[in-house]
Amino acid sequence: MATSKVTYLGDLRTSSIHLQSGSEIISDAPLDNNGKGEAFSPTDTVANGLASCMFTVMGIKARDLEVDFSGSTAEVTKIMGTEPRRITEIHVTFHFSIHPDEKTKTILERTAMTCPVFYSLHPDIKKEIVFNWK
Repeated sequence: MATSKVTYLGDLRTSSIHLQSGSEIISDAPLDNNGKGEAFSPTDTVANGLASCMFTVMGIKARDLEVDFSGSTAEVTKIMGTEPRRITEIHVTFHFSIHPDEKTKTILERTAMTCPVFYSLHPDIKKEIVFNWK
């Protein structure tokens, strides 16, 4: 069964519909690649997916540990390379709303590094991950 349906809207823009939920993501080509930069670019969504995935697996583990880090944030920076045009680096800086004990921090940080997106990204993509605890 398909996960999503992507429609090309023209003018370098797509609409992606998540078939199970009906939620929509619009993507737009970035300014530096002939686009308007009015929405996430496809490569932005890849980089953003890393942070979202890391938060998700940490959230599963945190729930098991009875820890709530709701309100925590992550800043994502994507760096592009050329020849061929591709993502060369993804930097994710987490800012947590809690300050757990060292054991819990270690468990959550190690869990984050096992997310499926992290493992799915090509090994040549540099991943710089920083965890800032309150």
